[in-house]
Amino acid sequence: MTQEQTIRTAVECTGIGLHSGAPVSLRMLPASPATGIRFRRTDLDGFEIEAVGLNVARVSYATSLMKKGVLISTTEHILSAFIGMGIDNAIVELDNLELPILDGSARPFVEMIQKAGIRKQRRPRKYLRIRRELEMREGNKFIAVYPAEIYSVSYSINFPHPLIGKETFQVELSNGNYLRHIAGARTFGSREDERAMRNMGLIRGASRENCIVLTKDGVENGPLRFADEFVRHKVLDLVGDLALLGKQILGKVVADRAGHAMHTALVSRILRDKTLWEEVTLDQEEAANVHRAVAHASAGSVL
Repeated sequence: MTQEQTIRTAVECTGIGLHSGAPVSLRMLPASPATGIRFRRTDLDGFEIEAVGLNVARVSYATSLMKKGVLISTTEHILSAFIGMGIDNAIVELDNLELPILDGSARPFVEMIQKAGIRKQRRPRKYLRIRRELEMREGNKFIAVYPAEIYSVSYSINFPHPLIGKETFQVELSNGNYLRHIAGARTFGSREDERAMRNMGLIRGASRENCIVLTKDGVENGPLRFADEFVRHKVLDLVGDLALLGKQILGKVVADRAGHAMHTALVSRILRDKTLWEEVTLDQEEAANVHRAVAHASAGSVL
């Protein structure tokens, strides 16, 4: 059986929120089987919010969760790290409303998981296997999910900036590909948009240390970690947003200029229509077949 996993011991960090600019302390804690990922506001008597689609509050430049009026903001990077590292159960404690942005990628959260260690649990992992396709369009934006034996993502972006333009990245999210190709990709923003976004109450915590800063002609704080770091970060965000399905998926996700709103809309549509998927566990033979498929595909999967 492929089993659920949690971290072995508690780990912590401190930082500031990307949009709020507020200081925040965060702890990752092990959790028992079937817990899922839960956020706990230690500044509000330990109030917990489950990382599931039902609790999505608002989505614009980040994905926020809300339950009974209590908010948790900018959840996508840590949720992406949990999926990428195969963590099914964990408690995330924080003492403010927004998670720390750290270096703008998921890598610091991955490193926290590595420091804590990973522990297998007795409960078989339940996957959400896509049974039939679902496609969503909104103007020139597109997102879809298709049946497949393994979890893969293909993402395309098109930004009117000389350093970005059209970029596409495709990856199978197993066999260490997440850690090698996705986790380190940072969020990005433009100096031209900075004033307008700050006037909207956004990016108050943004700096050259936690995001790629684009100027009119290039990058203010290079070098880039990947030549196509921008689209890789969109993959990172998508993986984090789809974690709100509450389970790892078996399917192929394709997105074109989608963004957080369409990511979470896809989550909502999938959860609402149970004919789209089935909940499965993998026995040893099935798990071996998946691993073989990943190994076969991964050689040519990263574009």
